Amino acid sequence: MPGVKAGEDPLASGASTLRGGAEGQETANRRERGRGPSLSLSSSQSAVSAFAWLRAERVLRAHRSLRRAGRGALRAGLDSRAHTRASMAGQRALLLAGFLLPGFLLSEAAKILTLSLVGGSHHLLLDRVSQILQDHGHNVTMLHQRGNSFISDFTEKETSYQVISWLPPEDFNKGLKENFDFFMKEALGDRYTFEKFLSFMEQLGLQCSHFLRRKDIMDTLKNENFDLVIVENFDYCPFLVAEKLGKPFVSILSSSFGAIDFGLPNPLSYVPVLHSFLSDHMDFWDRVKNFLMFFDFSIRQRQIQSAYDNTIKDHFPEGSRPVLSHLLKKAELWFVNSDFALEFARPLLPNTVYVGGLMARPVKPVPQEFENFITKFGDSGFVLVALGSMVSAFQTQELLREMNSAFAHLSQGVIWRYKPSHWPEDIRLSANVKIVDWLPQSDLLAHPRIRLFVTHGGMNSIMEAIQHGVPMVGIPLFGDQPENLNRVEAKKFGVSIQLKQIKAETLALKMKQVIEDKRYKSAAVAASIIRRSHPLTPAQRLVGWIDHILQTGGAAHLKPHALQQPWHEQYLLDVVLFLLVVTLGTLWLCGKLLGMVARWVCGARKLKKA
Repeated sequence: MPGVKAGEDPLASGASTLRGGAEGQETANRRERGRGPSLSLSSSQSAVSAFAWLRAERVLRAHRSLRRAGRGALRAGLDSRAHTRASMAGQRALLLAGFLLPGFLLSEAAKILTLSLVGGSHHLLLDRVSQILQDHGHNVTMLHQRGNSFISDFTEKETSYQVISWLPPEDFNKGLKENFDFFMKEALGDRYTFEKFLSFMEQLGLQCSHFLRRKDIMDTLKNENFDLVIVENFDYCPFLVAEKLGKPFVSILSSSFGAIDFGLPNPLSYVPVLHSFLSDHMDFWDRVKNFLMFFDFSIRQRQIQSAYDNTIKDHFPEGSRPVLSHLLKKAELWFVNSDFALEFARPLLPNTVYVGGLMARPVKPVPQEFENFITKFGDSGFVLVALGSMVSAFQTQELLREMNSAFAHLSQGVIWRYKPSHWPEDIRLSANVKIVDWLPQSDLLAHPRIRLFVTHGGMNSIMEAIQHGVPMVGIPLFGDQPENLNRVEAKKFGVSIQLKQIKAETLALKMKQVIEDKRYKSAAVAASIIRRSHPLTPAQRLVGWIDHILQTGGAAHLKPHALQQPWHEQYLLDVVLFLLVVTLGTLWLCGKLLGMVARWVCGARKLKKA
């Protein structure tokens, strides 16, 4: 390492340098103060220097404690080979501590508010984010809306962070649940339309208005004086709450890119638009399709955001009413719940950070009942089927019959998450199928005998499958699921089948195709290597970047001025128009001059002839 002598510990050297620098700065400050006020540093600079010195001391003391503990362990009767291995492990541990410990000690505990106003996987993701930040030493409070989880068997658990709950009016909550149930049944019946989704978003806009009327809760949140707010993008209400509180906020993009426009560069020649189902490899007609669909996407975004217009008018005074499209670009950071292993390579802004895989937990052995079932099928292995909590609650009897028949064609065992109490009595469960109310999805995906994952295409499930290198067969229903599975197909570690195409023979062929063609498994393993080989884990990236903006007072240095420019300036249309006018004006003027010269020459000739 440059500036470190041979045999000298880099962390000790760095901490000593920091301490020496702080001491020197403090001495200089005292010297300057002795010369008179005109040359003295400001009190805030002196405080920063002293604070840096104290922080450096804390880092150095903690590092020395770690080294003493490591040396004590190494002296505990180890032989030479074990001593060498332990020494190497100790060095790696010290390097890791050297990377993480300064950030931990140099960052002050902040008061952070997370807003979870939608249930299901969206709540689970924010719960995980809240837990990670709480474990890191921040004081986290979650505003959680009860009664709208959209999952009948969803149960709340105890958390280490504080939770503030609120419940919408009972009649409204009942209507919202009925609207969502209707929406799900339409989607499962392959009758999903954008108009039905827009109707559901309008209900969320009304729900937001109910919340902002709760002066008691809003006053409580204001009095807490949070340092940072964390929102999630599915519902726009958290953005309005953060704006109402007047606090900086960061956003979690729970879906894949393209679901919303928050200011990223979008070169349409290789960045596919939402629902275009294209990859980054586009021929001419694909680019034409992508270009035209961009306008359709823009119109739909405006329609979705307009569902909150009445809420904004009712709760923000005229003259200071936020525009949702501007609020999205106001976020200090955007954490994207995806990964390079899945997404197409595309331009990103400095304040955009991949954190796909946040839900990953340390792998544990699967419960014995599952192990016994898997063992019965030997080397054939097993197939895991999990179509998400919401989808499982709405599966139709015909769909269950076709899927059950398809599984009977497989030589593998099938572990299927479905409530046994809801299984239709007139459908005989296939001999190789085990249905369970709950299953440890991540642990089963990590099992060495898994051969295939049948999924609905939710981002959390796809991230877990990539983590463990498991190929997939996807059955998308709505939302971002078709887009997610389009990427899975483009990356060659899975296939998808539309809901209306599900017949026993078709589904069985798709599953056998992925199981027997080893190219799918190889591509899934390659994606797993990409996912696992990041220098930092998703949790470390999340914590590190949040600590960064807390210490720097925001992320203005990460956001380009383009986020504040109108679209015609971003794309230089005003420059192109100006140059076009100048060029055309010059050509017109030249034409006029040539005409005048031609007429003068012709006139002169006529005079000579006369």
